[in-house]
Amino acid sequence: MSRSCASAWARVWEGSRVRDFEMVTLPAGAVTLHDARRKLRRTVELEPFEIGTFAVMQEQAAEMLGESARHPRRPVADVSWLRAVRLCNAASEWEGLDPAYSFDGEDVTWHVDADGFRLPTEAEWEYACRAGSTGAHYGPLAEIAWTAADGVGHPQDVGGKLPNLNGLFDTLGNVWEWCWDLLDPGRYADYRVFRGGGFADDAWSARAGTRRGGAPRMHHEDVGLRLARGGFDAVDEAQGWSAAVDRERALGDGPLPSGWTPLR
Repeated sequence: MSRSCASAWARVWEGSRVRDFEMVTLPAGAVTLHDARRKLRRTVELEPFEIGTFAVMQEQAAEMLGESARHPRRPVADVSWLRAVRLCNAASEWEGLDPAYSFDGEDVTWHVDADGFRLPTEAEWEYACRAGSTGAHYGPLAEIAWTAADGVGHPQDVGGKLPNLNGLFDTLGNVWEWCWDLLDPGRYADYRVFRGGGFADDAWSARAGTRRGGAPRMHHEDVGLRLARGGFDAVDEAQGWSAAVDRERALGDGPLPSGWTPLR
């Protein structure tokens, strides 16, 4: 892989020219997350971090792979979680940053002190998406998100709707976005979270608090990724995620839905 191809992961397409990938630095803050199965709410205190203004686009992927892109400004989609974390590392390596992830087969470790590109935690994602709002949507849905109401059959070019107050486009609608976190290890084992809703979803799914997920190898036409960046002075925990809590959640303790059998 050439450096010129891989560096495309740190650039976005704007009109007829390519420029540096646009990241927004968000200040420290707090976000409240809801665990529907366990009927718990928890408030996460976040340190400052960076997140992409747009979801990663096809143009970037095509340049990295030495291919052409049929739809340069559409978001990358049909990408698995495993592919997404490897793409984050590719961006880091060719920009001279410490890769955020290491691999042992399909087991992935996040080195939280690394300064490279990575997937956001779901606490970071929701904090970035809400941009200070408290409702299901940060604005009138028709103005901010591509959803089933638009009647489109595929992801649309990024930036076609209004951004949130953080200056981020398409955090709701268009494509779901992978996060680092496990969905519910007590019920779904290694499924990872994706957030935000897609072009074929109704208003109920395109909400700031909606959680969905899939197996690490799963890929769908409406699931993509948005890069984040930021290293922290910690081990195995950061920004609302904790490896120890994941192990605790995997035990399947707490109230169980009717007819549900835990994976153990």
